[in-house]
Amino acid sequence: QAQLVESGGGLVPAGGSLILSCAAAEGTFGGRSVGWFRQAPGKEREFVAIVSGDGATAVYAASVKDRFSLTTADAQNVVFLQMNSLKPEDTAVYYCAAGSFSRDPGSFGSWGQGTQVTVSS
Repeated sequence: QAQLVESGGGLVPAGGSLILSCAAAEGTFGGRSVGWFRQAPGKEREFVAIVSGDGATAVYAASVKDRFSLTTADAQNVVFLQMNSLKPEDTAVYYCAAGSFSRDPGSFGSWGQGTQVTVSS
């Protein structure tokens, strides 16, 4: 089983931008879809975005659509989450996961440890 690693989190003011990255420790996602989820204090882990294994299809949660975008490296061994126009309600620990093309976190077997994103008011 593979390990995933997220990076790029930090503290930004409202309206700012961050780029998160997700990489597989083995160097490849093995053709699996890569999803992004987040968990804010007092809330359940929620779906943010997902990209298909070939990088051709992406789906976004309504709360982040038109603000966040997913891209992949040329070798598709790194997935980036570009976050623009950040809001305080985007504050959460962000996780990437590899698995099927699904919005359900329970369907993913490989997860990173998370990276903290904090958006100040």
